[in-house]
Amino acid sequence: MGKRMFEEGEVHWPNDLYKADVFVLTHEKRDPWVQKGSTTFYFINDGIEIALKRARESAQGKDIRIQGGAETIVQFLNAGLIDEFVIHIAPVFLGSGIRLFEGLNKDTML
Repeated sequence: MGKRMFEEGEVHWPNDLYKADVFVLTHEKRDPWVQKGSTTFYFINDGIEIALKRARESAQGKDIRIQGGAETIVQFLNAGLIDEFVIHIAPVFLGSGIRLFEGLNKDTML
């Protein structure tokens, strides 16, 4: 999960929303946030490869989902680490955002 998505939801999410470990990509050092139930948020400062490795270990063969905004998704796409994805479009009426495919390395898509 990207840091921005985490920060937007942190104050609103109920305990155990994900029912799994969540690995948040960030540059900040932070202790894990252990919720009641089976959700623990771990804050990863070592890059997407380490986050994915830890997620695979935690998932024990189950699917891994990457959530977040364009910057997070493009990092995984450019590294060739996504097998399949579904895009949920949330229209923005006011404000701005980051384009999803901005900065995408098209060579990794072949």
